[in-house]
Amino acid sequence: MEPIQAGGKDSLINSTFLGGPGRNVYGNRAPDRLELQWSFYLGEGETTLSRKAGNRTWKGCGWTGQPLLVKTEDTLYIIQGAYDHHLKKIRASDGELIWQYAFDDVIKGTGTLYASPDKDQLIILQGSRLGLNKYLDHPIITSYQAIDYHSGKALWKMNVPFFASYSRDVDGSALIVDSLAHLGLENGQFIVFDPRPEKAEMRDGFLQPRILESHRLYAREDTRSHGLNLVTESSPCLLGDHIYITSGSGHVYGYHLKTRQIDWDFITGSDMDGSPVVTSDSCLLVTLEKQHIPGKGGVMKLNPQKAPDSSCVEWFLPVGNAAVAEWKGGIIGSASVNDHTRPEGYPHIAAVNTLDSLLYIIDYKNTQTYKVLGPDSSTWYFKPVVLDSVLIGPSISTPIIVGNRIITAGYWGIYLFEYSPEGRLKRLDAQPFGCEATPVVHENKVYIGSRNGYLYCFGN
Repeated sequence: MEPIQAGGKDSLINSTFLGGPGRNVYGNRAPDRLELQWSFYLGEGETTLSRKAGNRTWKGCGWTGQPLLVKTEDTLYIIQGAYDHHLKKIRASDGELIWQYAFDDVIKGTGTLYASPDKDQLIILQGSRLGLNKYLDHPIITSYQAIDYHSGKALWKMNVPFFASYSRDVDGSALIVDSLAHLGLENGQFIVFDPRPEKAEMRDGFLQPRILESHRLYAREDTRSHGLNLVTESSPCLLGDHIYITSGSGHVYGYHLKTRQIDWDFITGSDMDGSPVVTSDSCLLVTLEKQHIPGKGGVMKLNPQKAPDSSCVEWFLPVGNAAVAEWKGGIIGSASVNDHTRPEGYPHIAAVNTLDSLLYIIDYKNTQTYKVLGPDSSTWYFKPVVLDSVLIGPSISTPIIVGNRIITAGYWGIYLFEYSPEGRLKRLDAQPFGCEATPVVHENKVYIGSRNGYLYCFGN
């Protein structure tokens, strides 16, 4: 993970969920052990589920919750959203809190760091749940905000509108292309907006960013098959001249940056929460949960250069069903790949965590000679070569791969694995802290938040 100079004294180490526009960069050097370096109590906070279900108290941080990393001069800092409603800036060397800013509700998703092209200013673009003791029909839901990295002060707030979806939260991380932000909202809309505070406009009595485009991420007929579950929780990725995003409505959409229109639409039918991940052979890895489909959930490799029908599916790996919370099985988190830190002589691998408690290691460039049934239980697809799998417990987190190390987390704990040139897994260490969030690695340190209330730093 090469630092990106943001202007002035700030270097961006991890600037968005899964490290960059391809959602496929996770760190530079992984440790050999998971020895506790420090822990910081993130706190706990109430959130409103619905008028009927009332409020719940959540601790620590969860989905997707990956720490952002910034080096200012010679000091590394963490930007972490938490369930106590606060976005926090924390010194990475010792877990010291620098500032915190209060949102209206718990913060689940990962933010994006935006370096203003016009002046020396670093901005955090961060989403949250819709607001404590607020409901879908509330006129003002400021679940997306811009915070100044240095001062911890709000720069603008976005009133996220109500559409056909049953959510007005924001869990996704914005993708920055040509100084504009591209983001999927849980209201089922894909928006393009200008994040610069000087371009913000007064709407609803407060400063809001200028929205340039809005595109619907569901078809009208999806309201019959999915009801109001049209939520987009994933983060968009960049591949060539297209931005791709997965939707809870069961679609993988491609947005053309030149025509500014959605012109590619592959239908899986399943709810998809994980973000699409770009591979070294210019394909996409998308994950499917077991919902709204007759078949199984799993992970699928798509070639977006082909028509958005069965011909674009390179392979499909179905995984087991498992009842965990409200889920029925499949894969909730994103896939990961070793493309950016692959050791010489090692295969191109992908890794996924499943609800039925397995970590899979896949040779994503090769397939078996036989086929398996797809998520629709009628179309047959080739199956990829599975190199290894190991029991880690139910997980909605995304594993990360750095060199020949894999760091992964789930409800049983966080694990450090080494994989061989043949793709065989060897467990090096583990810690018993149940996690939903995704870790990040930098200079032999692992940073990850837990549902027990704490943010941890592990390393040698």
